[in-house]
Amino acid sequence: MGKKPADPRKVVRKLMKAGKVKKKCCRSKPRCKKCPVLALKKAKLDLAA
Repeated sequence: MGKKPADPRKVVRKLMKAGKVKKKCCRSKPRCKKCPVLALKKAKLDLAA
């Protein structure tokens, strides 16, 4: 089994390099699916669980 990274920022950086998350937030309401802010929140929740 793979080891989970302990840092949510590393997870988001990896997603950015893969092209799944944008590099900068466009601050639209509601946040878009490729938003780095939303990705960071999701990464934090995934690592907490």
